[in-house]
Formats: sequence, structure tokens, C-alpha cells
Amino acid sequence: MTSEKGYEHTEAFDSGDLQVSDLHRIHYAQHGKPDGLPVIFLHGGPGGIGVAHSNLIFFDPAIYRVVLFDQRGCGQSEPSAECRENTTQLLVQDIETLRKHVGIEKWHMVFGGSWGSTLALAYAQTHPQVCGSLVLRGVFLATKEELQLTSDGSYTGRIWPEEYDRFMGYLPGSKRADPSRAYHELIHGDDKAKAREAAREWDRFSGFGPEQLKNERYVMAYAKITTHYFVNDSFLEPDQLLKGCEKIKHIPISIVHGRHDFICPPRVAWSVHKALPGSKLYWSETASHSQNEPENLKNLIKVCNDYAKEDFHLR
Repeated sequence: MTSEKGYEHTEAFDSGDLQVSDLHRIHYAQHGKPDGLPVIFLHGGPGGIGVAHSNLIFFDPAIYRVVLFDQRGCGQSEPSAECRENTTQLLVQDIETLRKHVGIEKWHMVFGGSWGSTLALAYAQTHPQVCGSLVLRGVFLATKEELQLTSDGSYTGRIWPEEYDRFMGYLPGSKRADPSRAYHELIHGDDKAKAREAAREWDRFSGFGPEQLKNERYVMAYAKITTHYFVNDSFLEPDQLLKGCEKIKHIPISIVHGRHDFICPPRVAWSVHKALPGSKLYWSETASHSQNEPENLKNLIKVCNDYAKEDFHLR
């Protein structure tokens, strides 16, 4: 176990499935020190494969009690790929339900990357009294501008022209003006074979590797839930999270963002940092989006080690 390459954790000391509505049941697990500083880890997406044991590498198991959970429709949560009763507000509600279920009075840290940073901001702005600190990686505010950057040829097409042409070429010419909505129609359509095919195209363009594309459960969960959120503006008002930063200025916040992040543009992290003058921004000068890239990993471990020395309970 080294703090440079990340911390090693044993198996969960507690895990289970929590019924959060008549329809949805979320899977969770707790790792590290049972009476340690409590952390909630919020995975990316929206949608996707949920959490993994590798998400624990940032947290010293001798200090932290880490709660992992799969968001609605993701990972081991059931029903898989379910978009009914699946909104940002309900995910925020699930975090609160889980906090109370596992008997945590206040989170020492809310840690979220990519879509997890979106959810972390939404949760903290709704329940600031139970958030001791925030750690945000690869910041994403789910604005129309960001969604355009990730699906418009003027941005993505310049970096990955061959991938972008394949992604757009899958759609009829009349549907290419709004690719998110066009893929949503296919992925949520009645033709199941076509839905699976469109889902693989969506996920491949989103960065799924060959092995991930073989797992139909995860392929459909990511494609269905992501497009569900994208066509509904992630159930957020315009600039809601940026405007809401006023509510969390008192909370210690650290932002880690790759300078070469082509998925979540660095300007978004900068805008959040400016809206939160007391926040700390760590640019990973050689990194892109992944939390496991060496400089992102180094910065995230440093922040978590620094926060391990703080007492946020009375803030």
C-alpha cells in the first residue's frame, strides 16, 4: 500500500441493497475503517457500470470509511437500465436515504468525478449541512454548451474525426442535427435489435472498450440512462449548479482537472473555481479525463490525504 500509486483495500465490511422506491433498489458497500471519516464516492455517467473496487485507491483505509453505491439503473442496482423515476433530484434523495441508512451524521467528504461531480454539486447545494468537504474531478455541469461540445463536429470532430464521422454516419441525414435525441429515439425504441446496435455505437463513441461492449447489461444501462438525461437537460435549470455555488461557499472544496480533458472542458472547472473563491484548483498539466492518469491520481490522493487531517464536523 503506497500513497503514490493508491491505497489497497480489503473486501467490504458491509454491503447490501437498499430499496429507495417501489421501483428502484440500489446496491452499496462500505470499505475501510468502520468508525473512520465517512466518504461518499459518486461515480460517473449518468448511467454506466457503477462503482468498482478500484475507486477506493484515493482513500487511506486506516482513516477513511468509504461508501460506494451504484446509482439507479447502474451496476448492480435494480432494475438495470431503468429510466422511470430516474432524475438528478431522485439521485440526490438516494444519497440522503443511504446516509441515514448506514448511520452517518455528516459526510467528511463528498467525492465525485465527471457526472459524479455534477451530482456532488447538486447534493451539496441541496443538503449543505451534511457535507464537510467536496472533492470534484473532471468537472461537468451538464449545461447545453457542454453537451454540444461532446457531440458537435466543431469540437469532437477536430480531435477524433474518424470516430465522429462513424458516430454521425450511423444516423440518417435528417436526424444529425440533434444526435443525442436521435440516438435516444433508437435506444429507447421498440426494435430491440436496433436499440442494442445503436447503444453500442453510442457507448463506443463515449469511450467503451471492446470488452465493455460485450457486456449487454452495462451497454444498455449507460446508453439508455445517458441519453435519458441528455435529452432532459439532466433535469437541471440553465446554469443551476453554477448559480447554486453561492449556497456552498463555506464548504472546503478542491477541484482536480486534467488540462487536456477533451470530455469535460477545463473551462468548466475554471468557472466553478471562480464561483467558489475559497476553493482550491489543481490543474493536472499532463492529464486528460481519467481519474487513474498519473497526475490526476497524484493530485486526488494528495487532496484526500490533506483532508484526512482536517475536522469538518463542526462546520
